[in-house]
Amino acid sequence: MKFPGSVLVSLVLFMSETVAALCLSAGYRYAGDRMWQTLTLLFALVPCALVQLSLVFIHRDVSRDRPLVLLLHLLQLGPLVRSVRQGENNVKLVYVKKRTKCVEALYIYFRAERVEEPYVSITKKRQMPKDGYSEEIEKEVGQAEGKLCTHRSAFSRASVIQAFLGSAPQLTLQLYICVLQQEVTVARSVFMVLSLLSIVYGALRCNILAIKIKYDDYDVRVKPAAYLCIFMWRSFEIATRVTVLVLFGSVLRIWVFLIVLLNFLGFFFYPWILFWLSKSPFPENIEKELSRVGTTIVLCLLTFLYAGINMFCWSAAQVELSDPDLISKSQNWYRMTVYYIVRLMENAFLLLLWYIYRTDFYLYVCAPMLFLQLLIGYCMGIFFMLVFYQFCHPCKKLFSSSITEALLSCFKILYFICQHHKSTLLKGKVAMKSPENTDEARGSSKTIDSQNRSIHQSVSSNA
Repeated sequence: MKFPGSVLVSLVLFMSETVAALCLSAGYRYAGDRMWQTLTLLFALVPCALVQLSLVFIHRDVSRDRPLVLLLHLLQLGPLVRSVRQGENNVKLVYVKKRTKCVEALYIYFRAERVEEPYVSITKKRQMPKDGYSEEIEKEVGQAEGKLCTHRSAFSRASVIQAFLGSAPQLTLQLYICVLQQEVTVARSVFMVLSLLSIVYGALRCNILAIKIKYDDYDVRVKPAAYLCIFMWRSFEIATRVTVLVLFGSVLRIWVFLIVLLNFLGFFFYPWILFWLSKSPFPENIEKELSRVGTTIVLCLLTFLYAGINMFCWSAAQVELSDPDLISKSQNWYRMTVYYIVRLMENAFLLLLWYIYRTDFYLYVCAPMLFLQLLIGYCMGIFFMLVFYQFCHPCKKLFSSSITEALLSCFKILYFICQHHKSTLLKGKVAMKSPENTDEARGSSKTIDSQNRSIHQSVSSNA
């Protein structure tokens, strides 16, 4: 049984970031910055509320006989206090025992080997193919291991929600405040580091979740090299993206809202457009107790989270509303390639506008060097992404094609388009020059004829 390390990491990041946000908002209040205090609290409490809702409605933390847990969720203590074990008599609430979710996971892990479980379930998983042959293995899964899987799943989803609906806007806000105030305090720098770690960890959990959902029939084991590649890939990608948005927003404040709104709405409606084009029936099997309106709200929240992820980085879990699991099982390299090409061009364009309209504040900053460093940083993120999918992906043997092939084919298509555009331009230029050349030829022929006539006349006169 694996040690629940992901539960500990998620809890530590969640609690430390919340405490840092409260301390920093208190500092803003003491300094008289009411607007920064309000925005800091807003970006800290809204994702917390969404995490509580996900634990309540998705992971069923609250039932009719557990009103205390509902109260704890309302107090924003859901990730810290999740399970309440009652005694045999539900009336005797004095003997209700509260266990934190993290402590319960550790308790289950250390107690599993001591207590023999009377009931186990058997799961069948296929191993990664070796020499073209894949062997199916059976594994006994006890109740303790099933509970640990539930805890890991709950914390993984909570980490993704916290990262991209709270930490990412929070990091953008705090970096923007640093640029405006021309000062980086210790509290703000610590908070930004925690926010960046939370975002990167959320993106890493999103990658692992996508792999496990797509290859659910296989026994997937992620190696440390894969974790390192994902960490470096997401760190470069997210850090450069946030920096580009902040730099652009510092010189063109109105236009940055338009850029963010277009990106967000585009990714929000993209899964719905694909669902409408597929002409699939409306998904009814998400939750039996939900009505059509409730199902629509859940799907809108899912696409809302999907748009928030793609705002800052590529979402490894692609939403597909026509699929029963709501996640696409296919590996679409061309969609990923187009995303990164367009995102790189967008970042370069935003940096170019920042370079053109930069203010006097950036006189002491080497703007061309910063421009180049940010583009190289984003390209480094793409490099680590290629290394991960080409060499470190746990299921790379199941790929029908590689991402490098998709990149080469996309570059060939771009090269063909450029060559075709150049050929059309050359043809246009030739067509524009041809009348002039004919006129010149006619003029030269006329001059030659006139010269011949003058020579003939001079010869006849001499004769």
